[in-house]
Amino acid sequence: MKRFADPLPWLVALFIGLLLWLPHSEPLFHSLFPELPRPLYQQESFLLLTLSHFWLVGVSSLVAVVLGVGAGIFVTRPAGREFRTLVETIAAMGQTFPPVAVLAVAVPVMGFGQQPAIIALILYGVLPVLQGTLAGFAAVPESVTSVAKGMGMNAWQRLVKVELPLAALVMLAGIRTSVIINIGTATIASTVGASTLGTPIIIGLSGFNTAYVVQGAILVALAAIIVDRAFERLSRRFSRYRHEQ
Repeated sequence: MKRFADPLPWLVALFIGLLLWLPHSEPLFHSLFPELPRPLYQQESFLLLTLSHFWLVGVSSLVAVVLGVGAGIFVTRPAGREFRTLVETIAAMGQTFPPVAVLAVAVPVMGFGQQPAIIALILYGVLPVLQGTLAGFAAVPESVTSVAKGMGMNAWQRLVKVELPLAALVMLAGIRTSVIINIGTATIASTVGASTLGTPIIIGLSGFNTAYVVQGAILVALAAIIVDRAFERLSRRFSRYRHEQ
């Protein structure tokens, strides 16, 4: 019964079903929006848009996680503590700039396509990861690290075997926030020529076609919910694993 109570498989099935059904949904959207001559987005496949969207989010989130976790570990070490304020300020500045402004600056240098969008998403995704990493390490009791040091562990061993496992749950929360933000923010990448689930939304807004907006928004929202539930399941499993150790 617990398996059937878990909404994640049902959400995934619903998302896949929508991808398969949308190309054949013109009668429904025509009845919902009879004033529109073309109520169904057909310029590109919804499946290809979804794959491109997730590729964009995946690449940018991976880089953001590497940068955020790496910077967080560095500034919590003795050699990097004096740079903590600077690193936090730079990360906060990256999220202060609107993604549209970053795209406007990046496009003249990098051209249209996915590259400027990836830069914007990385800048937007680093701060939650960095904050989660800092909070995770701050939550590690000093008594635990002192015991590990007394057992003869060097700095690297304490980091890998003690601090990271204890901080991982809080760090995961920061990564979860970053990825969810990027799923929604990636929709604006379509303004610079990148194919994402935001493409029908942008075209719909510019052409006053509400049906296009609805079709793209439903898929983006459902994708964000699925990823969020997946992170929640991962957090529960990791928490159980820690309690069993």
